[in-house]
Amino acid sequence: MKNNKVVLAYSGGLDTSYCVKYLSAEKGLEVHPVLVDTGGFTDEAVHQVEKKAYHLGAKSFTRIQAVADYYEKCLRFLVYGNVLKNNTYPLSVSAERVFQALAIIKQANLIGADHVAHGSTGAGNDQVRFDLIFNTLGNDLEILTPIRDQQLSRQEEIDYLQKHGIELNWEQAQYSINEGIWGTSVGGKETLTSHLPLPESAFPSQLEKEKPEAIELYFEKGEFKGLNGQFFEHPVEAIVTLKELAAPFAIGRDTHVGDTIIGIKGRVGFEAAAPLIIIKAHHLLEKHVLTKWQQYWKEQLANWYGMLLHEGQYLDPVMRNIETFLADTQQNVTGKVFVKLYPYRFELQGIASDFDLMDAAFGSYGEMNKAWTGEDVKGFTKILGNQNKIYRGVKV
Repeated sequence: MKNNKVVLAYSGGLDTSYCVKYLSAEKGLEVHPVLVDTGGFTDEAVHQVEKKAYHLGAKSFTRIQAVADYYEKCLRFLVYGNVLKNNTYPLSVSAERVFQALAIIKQANLIGADHVAHGSTGAGNDQVRFDLIFNTLGNDLEILTPIRDQQLSRQEEIDYLQKHGIELNWEQAQYSINEGIWGTSVGGKETLTSHLPLPESAFPSQLEKEKPEAIELYFEKGEFKGLNGQFFEHPVEAIVTLKELAAPFAIGRDTHVGDTIIGIKGRVGFEAAAPLIIIKAHHLLEKHVLTKWQQYWKEQLANWYGMLLHEGQYLDPVMRNIETFLADTQQNVTGKVFVKLYPYRFELQGIASDFDLMDAAFGSYGEMNKAWTGEDVKGFTKILGNQNKIYRGVKV
């Protein structure tokens, strides 16, 4: 016999609030909401979410600080791999969901719950991400998904809560915002079309700075460790500080269009000033310090890593194999990257590194060769062309 404990992945929004009330009132379950913080909540916001949970009938409330674990086990590899889905999106939400699901499973095992729940709908990626982790690590935990199963509209959820005496302020927000340390997603009526852009007002950060500003990012073995001469104990602090510096320039806005796990196309806006600057700066540094084939194979494997992570396949052992490769490539990725911030954009201006392979002792591109002669190049070019010459001699 299963017990009546259910651990709910809880954000305090309408969907998960409905789940608290429905699972307790209709299913007679002891609901334990868990807020897994991946960087998007202030202490005051968490306090308000907790109050709401108890008002809805929760048995307990738990906040799990997952940012450090999220960085160590995921975000640093997204930087190592310069991962941008479809060359655009830094996986702001998709990476978060995996670590939220992992934390929910851990909490369920801790309190001995026989059920886990999430508030995903049946039309997106999150339902698959949560379910995959829950099914893999859940040890026969029953997965409850009221919103997906009942195909509820937002108004139906509000009506149900009001019927049960819950008169909270459920604003009909025009845009759905999901904020985390690796960026903020923005969904609205425009993202349901193929042609309409999100308006300026839809983005959380508005333009406040217009005077260009030069900054310096410092990387140590691929990790973002310093900003403008200030060095941080943990890269998470550096990421947060860069966001505070760059967001007032309204940098990092874009719209991602991609294939969902369930086979339909999806479109979402996002704002990710810090991730985009970090990834682009890191990539520029790698162009200077890595060899041609290191860069090539990194790109191939990192693309697979991002795709598998996006589709919830974080637990596949091949992900650990790719992480090992990516980490090994970062031994010489140390140095400064010079960046300039402007309204709505940024420029990468150059790097300084002891491992820079643009070594003038060998030659300067397009200028002068110092380590070889013209005769060396003539012989090299002749040998290099042998295969094509033989082929044309046989086929023509």
